[in-house]
Amino acid sequence: MFIPIGDDNRDRQITPVVNYLFILANILVFIFLQDWGRNIPFTYGYSTVPAEILTGRDIVSQSRVVFDEVTGQRVRIPGLEPTHINVYLTLITSMFMHGGLAHILGNMLFLFIFGDNLEDAMGHSRYFFFYLLCGIIAGLAHVFSTFFFGQSPFVPSLGASGAISGVMGGYLLLFPTRRVHIWIFFFFTIAVPAFLAVGIWFVFQVINSMGALGGDEAAGGIAYAAHIGGFIAGLILVKMFVRKRRPVLTEKRKAFW
Repeated sequence: MFIPIGDDNRDRQITPVVNYLFILANILVFIFLQDWGRNIPFTYGYSTVPAEILTGRDIVSQSRVVFDEVTGQRVRIPGLEPTHINVYLTLITSMFMHGGLAHILGNMLFLFIFGDNLEDAMGHSRYFFFYLLCGIIAGLAHVFSTFFFGQSPFVPSLGASGAISGVMGGYLLLFPTRRVHIWIFFFFTIAVPAFLAVGIWFVFQVINSMGALGGDEAAGGIAYAAHIGGFIAGLILVKMFVRKRRPVLTEKRKAFW
């Protein structure tokens, strides 16, 4: 098990205001609107439901009780709640919601580490749209993989993971050799190049997705297709959003101009 805890930011030139605002927005939504994940109507109403995206209409369903063969207990599964906005906008609202404390802490840690460098390379406004676009593409990747592999289209998905995967894809392409500090098995820390740290993470997403897309319930309900789709989107789109920096003039060129 490895956890990234930081990277080399000595060359960062701007304060990553947008990245901080994204982190703050996720935290505020989780605490005040989701009530730490306990507000089921809000969470299920504004998550992305593949069936709603594919049909373009809001779907409301009743909760149901199922028998868990592993624990021997009956578990109540909430139904889909009304969505009071256009269902396609849930591709955005779902990016700012999380399923639990561990979910949001993990996502915000990755966003804090990798997002500031991309904002520095893109500028505030370009990074803002890059993040949202990667998140939307990641959500669509999950929707269409659900349809293609015959999984239930009525299971809502939520979380910033898809957008953050796009950030990591962009980070990998722009800063492949930047040192990322990794906490290994909670015992010691090492610094490795980004292509290794991010590359290992992506390999795990692909391996886990093989079970998830094949219908393996042990996959834990994680939308790996969104992770992979967001990552690939970040790789493809990042160069379009990077701002052109003015070259530093030498003394000779300064005198000429």
